Amino acid sequence: MLRADVEIGLEGIEILSLTSAKPVRSPEKTEGRIEVKGTPRRAPDVSVILAPGSNKRRRDRDDDGERGDRRGGNRRGPDGEARRDERGGERPPRGAGGPRRPGARRPGEGDGRPARGERPVAPTSTVHRNAMLAALRPEQIPVAEQLLRGGLQAVRQAIETQNTSNKAAGKPPVAADALLAIADELVPVVRLADWKDRASVAQATGKEYRLRELRAVVASSRTVNLDEEGRAMAKALQESLDQRTTALREEWLARITNALNDGRVQQAVEASIRPPEPGTRCPADLAVRLAAAAGEAMTADLAPEDWMRLLDAVVASPVRRTVKPSGIPDDEVAKQAARNAAGAVPALAKLLGLRIPPPPPRRVNTERRFSPTGG
Repeated sequence: MLRADVEIGLEGIEILSLTSAKPVRSPEKTEGRIEVKGTPRRAPDVSVILAPGSNKRRRDRDDDGERGDRRGGNRRGPDGEARRDERGGERPPRGAGGPRRPGARRPGEGDGRPARGERPVAPTSTVHRNAMLAALRPEQIPVAEQLLRGGLQAVRQAIETQNTSNKAAGKPPVAADALLAIADELVPVVRLADWKDRASVAQATGKEYRLRELRAVVASSRTVNLDEEGRAMAKALQESLDQRTTALREEWLARITNALNDGRVQQAVEASIRPPEPGTRCPADLAVRLAAAAGEAMTADLAPEDWMRLLDAVVASPVRRTVKPSGIPDDEVAKQAARNAAGAVPALAKLLGLRIPPPPPRRVNTERRFSPTGG
């Protein structure tokens, strides 16, 4: 049993960490126990066993519990100030400034990097939200704040909580219809301000902004009633997204091409499995070249382990239907792997003298998608 911390976005579910779940404690068994009656002898609640040498360390401490320097007689006074030793030197109190070894840091100091196990804090902005709240009427501000917290559902929950509190205090319920009417009126304004804050963070962060989050911001712009400023921000973000995805696509194609030029067919096929975008397709000329190189590399003289490793990559690649292996190693395990993969690579069926099986069923993604608006 594991406990998983996940992050859900437009691209799917990203697993952040996995930790072991605490085992459920079994109920204590009381059967077969012997009940002791009478007044038991009181034993010490805490038993202390001193380790060897602990008496010496205790003698090194003064009456205030602080350690002193036995060699120079330097001890701390009752007021926490350092006493002068016999050589006239002064020792600063603990935690005060003083010479430190190179690279050492005092407690609480950091180097700007997140601690181990902590995720970096994403930058946020509230400029547009604050400006939106400042332009509202006083009775609209509480409703807008609830919309920022959780949309219309948060407004309804706040109304129910207030009515429950009023009923307990003997007060009349709040006007729910009027508050919901205000919320419906403010929804476009609140969503626009919230989107502008996210868009301004994406613009200010630039290339350091995560690509999946940039896609989410661009996609959510189509669900917001944008004003002139918002349309300009959405256009700039779309251009930035196109530039970054184009650069990733060119890098992906260059990685495949360079691997083929160097004769690294295994690396080229594996690179084709991981496109930068889910819908990115390999160009026709490069796909033909990749399939031909993979078929020529899958010879009967190749070691069975290497042949099956290349077969696994071919089955997962986008050119699996057009790869024509040159041969199959004379190995029973390799031949069985070829039989299993004949549905994905039809040319293997001809080499094995089998009837070409139908292609495997298309994989259906059962993963639930979430829109940026929480729908």
